[in-house]
This record gives sequence, structure tokens and C-alpha cells, in this order.
Amino acid sequence: MSVKPNGLARAAVRFKPASFAGTFVALMMSALVVAACGVLLETSIRASVPAERYANAPVVAAADQSARVVADTVDGPEETAYPLPDTARVDAGLAAKAAGVPGAAGAVPDFTFPVHGGDGPAGAFTGHGWGSHAFTGTALTKGAAPHAGEVVLDTGAARAAQVGVGDTVALETADGPAGFRVSGLAEAGAGDTADEGADGGATAWFADTEAPVLAGHPGKADAIAVLAQDGADPDALAAAVGKALTGSGAQVLTGDDRGEVEDHGLAYGKETLFAVGGSFGGIATLVAVFTAAGTVALSVGQRTREFALLRAVGATPRQIRRAVAAEALLVAPLAGLLGCLPGIGLAHWWFGQMQDRGAVPEAVELHVSGFPLLAAVGVGLLTALGAGWAAGRRPAKIKPGQALAEASVERLRPGVVRTVLGLAAVGGGSALAGVAASAAGSDAANASLGVVMLFMLAVALLGPILARLCAGLFGLLLRGGDASASLAAANSRTNARRLASAITPIVLAMAFASTLVFMHTSESHVASEQLREGITADHVVTAPAGLPADAADRAARVPGVDAAVSLLDTQVLVPVRGGGETSLQGTATQGLSGSGAELAKVQDLDVREGGLDRVGPGRIAIDKTLATATDVGLGDKLSLYLPDGTKADPEVVAVYGRGLGLPAVTMDRASLDGHVTSPFADTLLVSGGEAGPLRALGEVTDASGYALAQNVDREFGAWANYMMAAVLGGFAAVAAVNTLVMTVLDRRRELHTLRLVGSTRRQVLRMLGWESLLVSAAGVALGTAIAMITLTPMMRGLTGEFPHIPPLLYAAFAATAAALGLASVTLPAHRTLRGRRP
Repeated sequence: MSVKPNGLARAAVRFKPASFAGTFVALMMSALVVAACGVLLETSIRASVPAERYANAPVVAAADQSARVVADTVDGPEETAYPLPDTARVDAGLAAKAAGVPGAAGAVPDFTFPVHGGDGPAGAFTGHGWGSHAFTGTALTKGAAPHAGEVVLDTGAARAAQVGVGDTVALETADGPAGFRVSGLAEAGAGDTADEGADGGATAWFADTEAPVLAGHPGKADAIAVLAQDGADPDALAAAVGKALTGSGAQVLTGDDRGEVEDHGLAYGKETLFAVGGSFGGIATLVAVFTAAGTVALSVGQRTREFALLRAVGATPRQIRRAVAAEALLVAPLAGLLGCLPGIGLAHWWFGQMQDRGAVPEAVELHVSGFPLLAAVGVGLLTALGAGWAAGRRPAKIKPGQALAEASVERLRPGVVRTVLGLAAVGGGSALAGVAASAAGSDAANASLGVVMLFMLAVALLGPILARLCAGLFGLLLRGGDASASLAAANSRTNARRLASAITPIVLAMAFASTLVFMHTSESHVASEQLREGITADHVVTAPAGLPADAADRAARVPGVDAAVSLLDTQVLVPVRGGGETSLQGTATQGLSGSGAELAKVQDLDVREGGLDRVGPGRIAIDKTLATATDVGLGDKLSLYLPDGTKADPEVVAVYGRGLGLPAVTMDRASLDGHVTSPFADTLLVSGGEAGPLRALGEVTDASGYALAQNVDREFGAWANYMMAAVLGGFAAVAAVNTLVMTVLDRRRELHTLRLVGSTRRQVLRMLGWESLLVSAAGVALGTAIAMITLTPMMRGLTGEFPHIPPLLYAAFAATAAALGLASVTLPAHRTLRGRRP
């Protein structure tokens, strides 16, 4: 007898569509997730922003805006770049060297810095050097270019400040408050308005000789804009400038690379996109492959009887394997292609949401090419082929008679290899949980990720054993019920493999959704508590453009005020060890204007060692979690990078416990001078006195109002975690529904038999309802156990506390799992039993 594998595959798809529909849905969902994450990953690699401020300067020389760390890997030394929190600057004197190269029409040192309008009607300005008008398009409308002690204002700002040419305007810069004579008025060009954003901020131009001092960076420029002579080749000009600036540390940039100099958000946008598309995408791809493989294996396993009959009538093992492979080739490519379309839509929506929340610059465009789509289709095809081969290997190789026997009665004992691998996964997960429990910071988080993956693998491999145990345990409760409940318990014990295939996706959804969501709720809970308990000031003063330099002194003179300390918020990069490698961690930092003793009157950092009174030049205080992550203690030197990338090695003089809700590094304000763009403090903490007199400095609130505003600022982190939980949990939930529907439709003969022996339609549906509740309860219990084993060491390492799980949120997860399970079983069962009479 001749058996054609391709004909078998087509016949199987045609005569048993329900099984293949489930496989199709699983592979399509897999392609959707892989394609979406792949598109975001490609965008992170290719992302760029067009030059706006430097659009008319074909060549720009700027400092490297990254701190670089070289780590030893198995492939040899590997350099990793980390974006700086603030702008790294170059020697302004390099402009003269760049201007002298062949093809250069000139070179202009560029400066951008904040300026306050003093106590008069003038508001906040963005300051520049007047020389930048050569490439920004700004033009005088009245008066003359500024000299030392003079300023040119844009016409709108002059009108708002009620000043004209020849008048004096009070302005405050990093060099302090001073009066500047208005030498002229100007219309801001496209290059100057580009970096003002939609709010159309006011602009002030100062003499180039004076601008570096006013910016707080004497002798330094943000960048050097090189102008080209007519007909000069930009690439040749860039090469000449690069040669002239050799040894200066400056990078020579052309094209869209210039945009990264003026928009520092691009580097962080790339990091965010890579984290979603690469790091999370890798996990999502594993979950997608894992779930799709389980569905394919279930589909093949449901046709064990057909394979046994084919073996009995003469089909060879090779023909069975070819039939399974042909089925994969029929289903997987089409499912993958159809899954790519909504995958692109998901990537577009996700990308747009990140732009709306400011995580990715508006000028960045989403890149969609064939590579991630091809990868998504290929992953689905390989998954289908691999899972089909593994599931069809046993029915293809055993004897025909044995195949028929096994098709009639489920094997009680799982395979030896599968059991050994499952136990190894349990052992590995337990070992990693121990490592995570003894680690801190990123080490605990990294180890915990391995914990959840290994335990999920263990659930898949040991599924039949776990299903039988769950059936026995929950069956004890069902035995006390009616006949339908008892039959459901007996059915579940007898068909452990079928039960395992239904439980696994629910475990997956519950474990990943709980881990991602409750990780955020735990961190937010601890951070909120620390912030609420740490701010002991009676009044908190803030201003969008920063506070006046003398805000603390002015507040201290208010009657009844006991202490007033201004804080400048920024970040430093701290080398931490994690996974055997060194990386740079962006760490929230506050620079205080007064003494540590004054700070203790308005902010309780929960000092564990040392004292804040020693904080000063070259001496800092750090959070205990950061101290553990860097292996630094009291009296040790902590190597770090200041906001502009300058290396420093301050001494640790205090270790405190509230570095999650409050900044993890506390240093004196003077140590940040010259290393930040804005010299103006962000927050003023005041103890005592009345709020009224403080309103002249900015917006005044109390500690609780300030804490609420700070919690709102963490919204993007919450949204990102919930989004990832929704993608993984939603995918796993669809897989669970898909699997349950497949199992019900595969049991049509069994359900009709129950009707023939006298069971009523209601009894059969009740039996299936009890089975679905058993499946949901087992899945929720196992998923919760995995999530808790993962979260507990992670949160102990990150926050020092146990996980915080809101009861209503957890109940919603469990209720959703139960509702999906019940609907996935009863709806297809209703359709199957409709109109059937015994």
C-alpha cells in the first residue's frame, strides 16, 4: 500500500480542522509577539533623529556622550557604552583648529544653558552664544550684536519683559544674578526654535567670550559647529576636521549623527526600545515558542489513534514523520504571515505609546523591514517542525499493535528523559532561587529571571506528574460533591496528559503576569513609604525652570523657618557587578546646598552608618542597596561618573536606608558645579514658617502633595511593566483558551458517549465546569507558587522587603483565569452537545 505523506497531511487538515485551527492560532500568536518585538529591536538599532539645530552645519565636533566600560567575556574584551545623564563638553578652543582646515568657512563653539529672568517680569530663557546665529538662521531686527555685559533678546521675550534696546534687564545665570544691557532684538531662526519645543520658550543670546562662564562651564562648549565653504564635500571636510582634532577626544559627526548631539533623549530612547525589543523580546519569544510548541504537541498527541491505525495498515515510521513535517509546512508559514500583520500593528501602537510618554523622541521613526518578519515566520516554522517531530517520534517508532494499545489507554509513566530534565530544571530553579536570596540589586533580579524560566520549563516537562498530583488533591474536594463533580475528578486523574496541556498555559499566564505586575507594586509600595516617611519638611517648593540660586537663603529669612535646604536632582553612573560583569547603573542623586546637618532637619534618610554632617567636597552618602551592589562600605572610595562623564572617587561617609523612595546618592551641590547643564535647584525643603511668603520662590506644597507628584513621575515604569505583563499574560491566556477549546472539541466522542449512557446535557456541562475549575485552580496555584518563589528573593535583594501583593488585584487575576477556563470549556461544549439526543 502506498502512503503519500503530503496527501496524509492535507487529509488531516481537511477532516480534523479543529485540531489544526488551534495550532494555527498558537503559531499566529507566536508570530505576532515575535514580529512586534523584532520591529522594536530593529528600530532600537537603526534609530536616529535628523539634525535641526545643526541642520546648516554639515560637520559637528562634540564629546562622546557615553561612558564606556570594557568587560572580559568568553569572546574577549567587549566595550559597552552607557548614555550620560547630562552633556559632555569639549574645549571651546577647538573651534580655532577646526576653522583652519581646508574647506571650512568657519567654526563656531555652541552653548545652550538655562537663564532666569530675575525678580522682574522676564521669565525663563534659553541662553546661547551669539555666534550660533551663523548656522541657526537667527537675525537681528534691531540694535547690534552683544558684547560683554550685553544681551540680545528675541522680540517676544523683550515684549514680555517690557524692555527695549538700551534698557537693562536683570538675569540670573550659573555665574549669578547680574544686569545686562539689551544691545539688540532678534528673530529666532529655525535652529534656535527647534530646541525650544512646542512651548515656544524665550531665547537670549550673549557674547561668545562670556557665554561659557554664564553657562557654568568656563572654556567648554557643548559642541563645535563647522561651516563649509561653497562646494566643499562634507565627508572630506569631516575627515580634515577629524585629523585636526586628533587627540582632543572630540568626535566628528555628519548626517543624522549630528542629531544625537542636540537630542540626548535619543540614547535613552534606544535603550528603552532595546530593553523592550531585545531583553523583553527574548523572554517573549521563548514564551511564544514554548506555548506554540505545547499546542503543536497537543495537536499531534490528539491524533495518536490515527497514527496507530496508519501504522497498523502499513505506514512506515518515516512516512509518519514526513506526514507530521508536511502538516507543519502547510500550517506554520501561513499562520506566521498572518501573525506578522497584527504584530506590525502592535509594534506601531507600542512605539507610539512610548513616544507619547516621552520615552522615545518624537523625531524617531519606526523601522519595519523584512528581517523581523522573516524571523517571526521562521521561528514559528522551526517550532512547529521541532514540536511535531518530538511529539510524533514515539507513535512513529513503536510497533503497530503497541501503538493501538497506547492510543486507547494513556501511559501512566512519563518518559525517563523528560522526567530527568524536569527534575534538573527544578533543581536549577531552586539553586538560582538560593542565589537570588543571597544577592542584592541587579544580581537578585537577574537570578530571579532564571528562576521563573526554569520552573516554567519544569512545569512543562513534569506536567503529567503535576497534573496527576493536582487532580488527586483537588479531587478530594470534588468527591464530596454530586455525580458530575466525582466524574470530573475521575476524568482528571485518568487523563493527566490532557489535564497537563490545559494547566500549563494558565500557569504561564499567572506566573509571568504576577511576576511583572507585583514586582512593580512591591517596588512602588516601598518607594512610596520611604518617600512619605523621608520628607519631614513642612513645605516643599518647586519650580518648572528651577529655583533661584538664593532660594534657600531667602526662605531661611522667613519668620518661623527653622531650616531650608535646596536640592538639585540629577544622576550619576555607578559601576556595579552583576552576572560576573561590570555595568554602569544610572543612580538618582541629590546635590544639597547646605550642610548635611541642615538636611537632616528636613529629610530623614534613615542613616544606618556614619553621619550626614560629614557630607561635603569629596565625601558622599549612599543607600545601603547601592553599597551592597558596589561592595563599598563606610570609609571606602566609590568610583563613579558625574553627570557629564567626569570620573570621581568620593569617600562614603554615610550609608542610609531610604534610597529607593529618595535619591540613592547624596552629595554637596558644589561637587556638581560645572558638571550639569542647569545650575538651578529643583526642590526646596523648608521646616517651619508659613507657606505664603514662600510662594514668591515657586509652587508650594506639603510633604504629602510632593510625594503624590513624585509617584506620578514613576508612571512610565508602571506602564512599561503592565504593558509587558499584558503582552505575556494575554498571549498565555489566549494559548490557554486555545488549548482548552482544542481539548473539548477532541472529546466529542466521549461527551456523546456520556449522553448515550444516560447522562443529561446539564450533567455533562456541569462535569466540564468542574474540570475547568480544577484546571484553573491548579494553574493559578502553580503560577502563584512560581511567582512567589521568583519575587521573594528578587524583592529582598532590591528593596529589603517581602513582595507587596494587593489582594484585589490578585483576586482579579485568579477570577480572570477561572472565568476564561470556564468559558473556554462550556461554550464549545454547548455547541458540541446542541441538538444531540441519547
